[in-house]
Amino acid sequence: MKEFDIPEFYRSPIISKVKQMRKVMDPRKKDFSPSTLDFGSVRFHIARHFGFCYGVENAIEISYKALTENRGKRIFLLSQMIHNPNVNADLIENGIQFLQDTEGNELISFDILKPEDVVIVPAFGTTLETISLLESKGIDIKEYNTTCPFVEKVWNRSKKLGKEDQSIVIHGKHKHEETRATFSHSSKSAPSVVVRDLEETKVLAEIILGKRPEEEFYNYFEDKHTPHFDVKKDLLKLGVVNQTTMLATETQEIANMIKQTMEEKFGDNEIKEHFADTRDTLCYATNDNQNATYGLMKANADVAIVVGGYNSSNTTHLVELLETNSPTYFINAENDIKKDGTIEHFDIHKKEVTTTSDFLPNTTPLDIVLTSGSSCPDAVVDRVLHELLEHFENVKPIKEVLKEMETISEK
Repeated sequence: MKEFDIPEFYRSPIISKVKQMRKVMDPRKKDFSPSTLDFGSVRFHIARHFGFCYGVENAIEISYKALTENRGKRIFLLSQMIHNPNVNADLIENGIQFLQDTEGNELISFDILKPEDVVIVPAFGTTLETISLLESKGIDIKEYNTTCPFVEKVWNRSKKLGKEDQSIVIHGKHKHEETRATFSHSSKSAPSVVVRDLEETKVLAEIILGKRPEEEFYNYFEDKHTPHFDVKKDLLKLGVVNQTTMLATETQEIANMIKQTMEEKFGDNEIKEHFADTRDTLCYATNDNQNATYGLMKANADVAIVVGGYNSSNTTHLVELLETNSPTYFINAENDIKKDGTIEHFDIHKKEVTTTSDFLPNTTPLDIVLTSGSSCPDAVVDRVLHELLEHFENVKPIKEVLKEMETISEK
């Protein structure tokens, strides 16, 4: 795996060391059980895999490279580099300006752009329409294009499906930057429709089977399908791709439902003509993060802390999984944990920040699950761990705890 040149302040003396020890112990990632840091009165169960993925580190490296190589020039990002407030705030502090918000609304008019300006494409990628607009202004977007290679893999598979006369079902959030980009690219190749979850997929399946009227497709999936989508002919051959940060298990369930629907409509013998297997488009990092989260759930912890940007899709899915197992708090950074025992956290169901008092159970030792999304720096998780330790007495020194883990890893 490539080593990226990212600013040192994104790395950490604790979490990075834990990750390295697990990498030595389990280089092929066959063991998704968590790492345990035992401080005596509190034990932290650290996810086997979390934090910056390949695509995120690649995007950060290219962004800081753009800053270094273009002193004195105006540098813009199409939208948030990744969904993490700490990373985006640092880029802004270094002089990068954002052209759009996360939903594609202009923050700065594209009319001011000049050929000599630098425009960075974020890890989510962008639409063909935006690419065309930037190129019409003489801007070179290739040099600082940070689109994740796994997102591009989805686009390539969409193109291949189109060549095989398959229509495309995209599992994603239709307003998310990545899904908007994927929809734009797939639309060029084939009729496409976005489904958010199994509930929406069930509606699509019932339309395919004639259990719902065809015209319901256009109402139910309004603004989620390509222009001129023809229900009579464009739902006869289908392939499923996804927004790479969605739950991999849910994408597979959606694909299975579509496959079963086509089998029911056309018969088992004809399924290869009407359904394309696209499991190879699932992002490895999303899969690993989610598998590691299932591993965390086996720790039977008293409380879970998930760190990341509140608009981060992959982080939200980690919260969804963990909250079925224990009280779970989704925070941005260490300053959300207050000295008085309260915690400010994001409620993913109400879509709002709320405050909980006495969030740490009065249990000794207390078991805490700790993880983060793929756009969160390890250094932030380090600071969260330090802040949590402040709430406990008689804890072992960090160096001693890491040494104990290192001794275990050498056995």
